[in-house]
Amino acid sequence: MVPAARLPVPLAVRPPPPHGPRPIASLRPLLGSPCIYATLRPAAAPLVLTRRGAKEHATISADAPAKVIDGKLVAKQVREEIAVEVARMKDAIGVVPGLAVILVGSRKDSQTYVRNKKKACEAVGIQSFEANLPEDSSEEEVIKHIASFNSDPSVHGILVQLPLPRHMNDENILNAVGIEKDVDGFHPLNIGRLAMQGRDPFFVPCTPKGCMELLHRHGVEIKGKRAVVIGRSNIVGMPAALLLQKANATVSIVHSQTKNPEEITRQADIVIAAVGVANLVRGNWIKPGAAIIDVGINPVDDPESPRGYRLVGDVCYEEASKVAGAITPVPGGVGPMTIAMLLANTLESAKRIHNFK
Repeated sequence: MVPAARLPVPLAVRPPPPHGPRPIASLRPLLGSPCIYATLRPAAAPLVLTRRGAKEHATISADAPAKVIDGKLVAKQVREEIAVEVARMKDAIGVVPGLAVILVGSRKDSQTYVRNKKKACEAVGIQSFEANLPEDSSEEEVIKHIASFNSDPSVHGILVQLPLPRHMNDENILNAVGIEKDVDGFHPLNIGRLAMQGRDPFFVPCTPKGCMELLHRHGVEIKGKRAVVIGRSNIVGMPAALLLQKANATVSIVHSQTKNPEEITRQADIVIAAVGVANLVRGNWIKPGAAIIDVGINPVDDPESPRGYRLVGDVCYEEASKVAGAITPVPGGVGPMTIAMLLANTLESAKRIHNFK
């Protein structure tokens, strides 16, 4: 899974930059711009989704408001489909997919994420297992629990909740998860297979997989199109770029050392923004009619909010939605897809292990 994001103390508001948006190299949130304070306009009516295989194609028009890619609606559809398949598998061969989650420590945000995953499993009929370990546990103790789940035939997927305590080496622990149960898709062998021509990984990381699912289910054509991924993290940016390439897009990656990121992004028919900088991508970065997938979840000051802040994406929605053909909102876009894809990976693992079609 994507590491649990810790919401920082609301950021101080800065005046707007004198010469337009700062270059991505600065990686500083673009606060104080009109985009921050604009009330989000009413979203366009979401696409009416059909079952997979009967996709509606999003019509692209620069003159009309962008179609909203509704992640909540798609995630609900995915969960319903998973529940049907879980029940079919149980009835046919008596096997219930199982997901094990290992939580080390007592971070409130991590506990919330684990609780949400457990509820999501229950809702679709997937069995959940937990190992809750104290903060001062050793790496060896965590790896011992992973080994136990690796050998348990009732467990088909293993997830280590991140972040881990600082005294632990994430790589050592994540690499201990068997590749055939790595439903987070973070094992280097899975990423390596994703990068190779003619090879398929056992699993694709959940957030990038969710991005691609949103594009597919909204009928966004990928083959032969230009795509730009903003951000190159191992969790989202890099696997998203590899997935787009496998889908036969021509892919560019914009990162902290990229010169003229606006010009590169403006050429893209598809943009996936996953850099963690509030409102970095402005309306004038967007090619008219482009499809925008915004992975960012960034807190910004909002005195009118009961919490004192609100969440915005890496894309300035108010500006981009006037130019793009289709766009994900924040929140309610990519976020709901991540757990849905985790459930999908767990079901896929159980089917593969038991050779169930």
